[in-house]
Amino acid sequence: MRPIDWIGDGARLVDQRLLPHQEVWVTCRSLADFERAIRDMLIRGAPAIGICAAYGLASVALQGGDLEEACVRLAATRPTAVNLFWAIERMRKVWTNSPGQPERLVQEAVAIHDQDVAMCRSIGEHGADLFEGSVRLLTHCNAGALATGDYGTALGVVRSLAKRNQVQWVWVDETRPFLQGARLTAFELQREQIPCRLICDNMAGHFMQRKQVDAVIVGADRITRLGDVANKIGTSTLAVLCKEYGVPFYVAAPWSTLDLAMDSGWDIPIEERSSLEVSHHAGTAVAPEGVTVANPAFDVTFHPYITAIITERGVLRAPFADGIRIMDQRDEVALGQSGG
Repeated sequence: MRPIDWIGDGARLVDQRLLPHQEVWVTCRSLADFERAIRDMLIRGAPAIGICAAYGLASVALQGGDLEEACVRLAATRPTAVNLFWAIERMRKVWTNSPGQPERLVQEAVAIHDQDVAMCRSIGEHGADLFEGSVRLLTHCNAGALATGDYGTALGVVRSLAKRNQVQWVWVDETRPFLQGARLTAFELQREQIPCRLICDNMAGHFMQRKQVDAVIVGADRITRLGDVANKIGTSTLAVLCKEYGVPFYVAAPWSTLDLAMDSGWDIPIEERSSLEVSHHAGTAVAPEGVTVANPAFDVTFHPYITAIITERGVLRAPFADGIRIMDQRDEVALGQSGG
């Protein structure tokens, strides 16, 4: 279920706005194509956005374009997901170290994609190890194969549990206003024959109250050094409900989602999207004409509400700042000893 692939001189990606009813693949070759794909949410999900940007820079390099301009323009497409900036900086370093060698940028972009798939599978296994017996999970938005290079983060854990026959069913929040849960997560789970039940966002507390949710697991678009997490709007509400009802709240994300330069979730930039996403559905108005709309795409869940953060490097628990620092230093030492 790879949502994007390199095709030699550009990328081919599925237009996620049209799923689940139409599977339309779009080819991106120009910088403007890649900008539109990210900004207009043809592709979405923090890791997938990073991969798309990397392929965009590789395409620009092959065409002899201005890579610095391309970095700036791609970075301006969406402000919250740190994987976008991580991928751009990684590609910029390759370009700086290998000037006049566009094939090196192509190799690096493909490596970013391949490594993301491997990281997601590792996240899935680390997350699955947290559970015993058959479980009923609840997830929000789409943190599956479509949001990554393949396999998924939160849904990667679900997939790994399903392989162990440990999934009783998954509660799928519809995720207003863009309906990533209803359109994409339900689509992925049905396609893989993993039992799921679609619910409205405001039903989650009802099922927690009746002890029909064993854990909530979500993805992330940015994680600060203290363990505060930005994710799709509605995530923080789930975390508060979990604390009230004693339900574990897990976040699954690759290490590239950590922003070690940022301490507090209050500092994370929150993207404000078009009012039409709230006032209209499928082009039809569902609200009075002229009504004022607020449409933040993300919210912040602060670290006291989080049970654990699952990464490809292992599982982090409170105090997150200490765990993140130790794990980061450990891997830096290991990288130095390997000569990488």
